[in-house]
Parts: sequence; C-alpha cells; structure tokens
Amino acid sequence: MSRSLTATPLTAKGFAAFGDVLEPKAAPDKIINQGMCGRHHDLAQLDFADGRAGISLFDAKARALPYTVDLVERHPDGSQAFVPLNGVPMLVIVAPDAGGVPGDLQAFVSQPGQSINLHRGVWHGVLAPLGAAGQYIVIDRIGEGANLQEHWFDTPWVVTGTEG
Repeated sequence: MSRSLTATPLTAKGFAAFGDVLEPKAAPDKIINQGMCGRHHDLAQLDFADGRAGISLFDAKARALPYTVDLVERHPDGSQAFVPLNGVPMLVIVAPDAGGVPGDLQAFVSQPGQSINLHRGVWHGVLAPLGAAGQYIVIDRIGEGANLQEHWFDTPWVVTGTEG
C-alpha cells in the first residue's frame, strides 16, 4: 500500500516554506562587466550552523514517474542548494517538520533555468532528475559531525504524475 502524490510546477510562492527558488528575475538587479552582464543579486541565503560553504558536483541517475518515495532526509546544520548543469528537470520532494518527523509530502517539478536552495533542517527527498541523468552543482555545509537525518516511511508515497 502507498500514499499518492501529484507534483506541481516549482514556484517561489509554493516552495517558500521549504527554501528558495533560484531563477532570473524579469530584469537584473545590476548591470556589470562593462554593460555586458546582468546580475540577479543574492537569490538565496546560505545558512550554516558551523563549518563552511563547499561546492561539489553531483551526477544523478534518471528517475521516472511513477516515483516511489520511501525515504526523506534533512540537514540540521546547513542549507543545501542544487544548481542543474544540463537542464534536466528535477523532482523536488519536501515536507514540513511535524514534531521531529516529516509531515505530509509535497512534490514539485523544476522548469528550465530553475535551481533550489533548501533551508536548513527541511525534510526532502533524494536528488531525482526526471527523464534523463542530471548533473548538478551542490553548495552545502562542509564541516565536522553528522549533518544528516533520515526518515524511512512505513507506508511509502508514490508520485503518480504532474500538474500543469
């Protein structure tokens, strides 16, 4: 038995409780580099309890719908940003905290040009590019100590499709 979930398009408003959507604004905040570059400034706040920001590259295998979610995780000591390199949409699974365990899941699908920054401590699914393998820049906390909590569901969730 499983619980059904439908993914919605990723929007800044819909995702605000869980993190930041990083995407260009209608117009850049600043024009720099002799007028040849628009800067969309300060789109996410990195948040680390300790340690430092690190930049890693991730190679993730393709996923497909229906997609079973039997595990979510969170990082209590630091935010985590995912920046796609090859334009593959990602399935973003998140949940509010419900007394130290994840509440009801929500699912989003990123659009071309979108990246995310998960707030510190947000329950989320594993990296899940849809339809093709994905390559990502990941910016997160590098430091001593465990920064990972996992929750396995007794009854998994299944993302059966997408809206929009």
